[in-house]
Amino acid sequence: MSELKNQFEAAVANSKKLPERPSNDVLLQLYALYKQATDGDVEGKRPGFTDMIGRAKYDAWAAIKGTGTDDAMQRYVDLIESLKD
Repeated sequence: MSELKNQFEAAVANSKKLPERPSNDVLLQLYALYKQATDGDVEGKRPGFTDMIGRAKYDAWAAIKGTGTDDAMQRYVDLIESLKD
């Protein structure tokens, strides 16, 4: 397994142990980067107006469409590291 993949998996584990809960904007960034790194580009229809959370998650993920897996993993790792301080 690659070093980046190991760092990514460690960051995912560390995300559950942060000293304080990140803001909703940061949580959406983490969600989008995680999904991009693990599933690739967003697919399917955008959730309807009544699903505000699903819509926000979809939009955050769609905003980084085209980002490579390694880049998404590195950005996720970097974001988690910045939150641990």
